[in-house]
Amino acid sequence: MTNKAKLSYDGKEYEFDVLEGTRGPKVINMSSLYSQTGMFALDEGLTSTATCKSEITYINGEAGELRHRGYEIEWLAENKTFLDVVHLLLYKELPSKERLDAFRYELKKRSFIHEGMHKLFDAFPDDAHPMAIMQASVAALSTFYPDHLNMDKHEDYMEMAARIIAKIPTIAASAYRYKHGYPMAYPNLDRGFTENFLYMLRTYPYDHVELRPIEVKALDTVFMLHADHEQNASTSVVRSVGSTHAHPYSCISSAIGALWGHAHGGANEGVIRMLEMIATPDRVDEFIKRAKDKNDPFRLMGFGHRVYKNFDPRAKVLKKLRDQLVDEIGIDANFMKVAQRIEDIALNDEYFVSRGLYPNVDFHSGLILKALGIPNEMFAVLFVIGRIPGWISQLVEQKEAPLKIVRPRQLYVGK
Repeated sequence: MTNKAKLSYDGKEYEFDVLEGTRGPKVINMSSLYSQTGMFALDEGLTSTATCKSEITYINGEAGELRHRGYEIEWLAENKTFLDVVHLLLYKELPSKERLDAFRYELKKRSFIHEGMHKLFDAFPDDAHPMAIMQASVAALSTFYPDHLNMDKHEDYMEMAARIIAKIPTIAASAYRYKHGYPMAYPNLDRGFTENFLYMLRTYPYDHVELRPIEVKALDTVFMLHADHEQNASTSVVRSVGSTHAHPYSCISSAIGALWGHAHGGANEGVIRMLEMIATPDRVDEFIKRAKDKNDPFRLMGFGHRVYKNFDPRAKVLKKLRDQLVDEIGIDANFMKVAQRIEDIALNDEYFVSRGLYPNVDFHSGLILKALGIPNEMFAVLFVIGRIPGWISQLVEQKEAPLKIVRPRQLYVGK
């Protein structure tokens, strides 16, 4: 079996190494393409280009498979918590009970933010989008920890990672509370990671916040299913900015900006807006017809995926949890009827089935967050909380390997 790929052009032949990973397609190493041929490769959107080597996450879109360090996401969701997966991504192994307790305690200690940050929140306009506040706040967080700019020990990276993961929920809750003029809320060290975030969203002075286990479980699973997703747009931003030796929190701030896009982290918010626009089950057929019309700009949000050509494995996990959550705490019945009607049609209509337009993670997570009473504008913020461990793990992996600044090429077509 050959381990070389040959390129023939203009009477000359060139050879490139073929690399093989532990899973997935083989890769042609085109790093020497320009030096050998004087030509660049054009791959718009990088749909066929591997930009790095990684051992963190693996996706097989055709088979609907997602694994973190070898573990199937379905198994992790069924048997582990979000913090288990955070530990797995960062430390390359699932924690023992004793190690998980110590890790949880470390995050609790680091969950408070500098009091000076509250002046920053207070300076934003009342109508500022929470994602804009998140991006600015994380960038500002780098000013409190300038020592993270030049790290050379693994222990330093892990301290940086724990710090940002612990503080992100506090920043997110603060952004929400300042936007709505609610009293400031500090982390409650008697509560777990996900439970504490819900507490900070809902608490008022001298008021006892009662959180149902199903609510905490649902949000914890949403966080887990968003923890990492290979080299997507925002993760690519993390690695690209990280290649310049920028401050890690600056890299994360840049990724938050990428995640804010409607085609990325804003998709589950788009699902709810779509359902609100359709409004009643009897209007679903009208919008299904519009979705099939290539001349109509309307598209069904929450169906299909850039990578998954089969079922999104995360959607399967959330579908069961969504139904359980709705049964226990309730959600507007008419709203759910609209969602169920759309889902039933998409799963059985040849137009959608033939194109692999199955319900994705955004469709179900949007409904779960709606059931939890989370405002639409906070959906992408919760995505940030879930994705931070993945971004940091990717950044640490990149930093601990030989680092080369990212510098794509172009096909110039101007004057």
